[in-house]
Amino acid sequence: MLLLAGVVVAGGCASETSSGGTEGAIGTELEGSITIQGSDTMLNVASAWSDAFMDENPGVDISVQGGGSGTGIASLINGTVDAANASREIKDEEVASAEANGVDPVEHKVAIDGIAVVLNPGNGVTDLTMDQLGQIFRGEITNWKDVGGADAEIVLLSRDSSSGTYEYFKETVVGKDAEYAASAKLLASNQAIADEVAANEGAIGYIGLGYINSGLTVVAIDGVQASVETAADGSYPIGRYLYLYTNGDPDGALAAYLEWILSAEGQQIVADEGFVPVQ
Repeated sequence: MLLLAGVVVAGGCASETSSGGTEGAIGTELEGSITIQGSDTMLNVASAWSDAFMDENPGVDISVQGGGSGTGIASLINGTVDAANASREIKDEEVASAEANGVDPVEHKVAIDGIAVVLNPGNGVTDLTMDQLGQIFRGEITNWKDVGGADAEIVLLSRDSSSGTYEYFKETVVGKDAEYAASAKLLASNQAIADEVAANEGAIGYIGLGYINSGLTVVAIDGVQASVETAADGSYPIGRYLYLYTNGDPDGALAAYLEWILSAEGQQIVADEGFVPVQ
């Protein structure tokens, strides 16, 4: 269960201008380029952030790519990007690898997400317990009739192993010392899972709150429906922070951008994209 707290960002030195843009500390127009890679879950909100910030600061160019949290963190460690989006915390072995490469990964909490468990609307199951969900994704329950549904095979859909959502769901639902069922189909994005569930009446998958659409049924877990409100108050059992990792405390355009993300304007975009603001 999440305990929500405010986030203090070190290194922010930007100030708002009368035109809404952001100026550097010496009063000149903010300039620079920022490259960010990582979490697919965060791709929509990160793209919305970058577009809005560049509209206000035409001297800044921001490139955002997906590929998964693990890919983004690896790119930060290798020095090929300025920052990594991640839907999980950085691992101890990644920190060690970063330090060996002269990189100091600093964590910034930028949003909160709930992971929604989704079914095809024709399925009929509306509620699962955390125990049932774990058994399903471990392959111990393989037929919907065993959880109150039709006599039909369960089709498991999961994010691939480069995904932070895959890692978090494994730890929280499947079990730290357990594995996903060998039958699970690994897909590269939230949208791919949403599309596959919508097309397959026997399918079950998990996606970020921002990817829920009218073609899916969201299953209540232990009687609690996934929503912005239940993720924010901690009552929904599958929720987590979303992160931006930088090499040391950011400065220049990246510091201004991070400060803006955590501002009222940046956090409004978080809400608009279906996630939960951190402040």
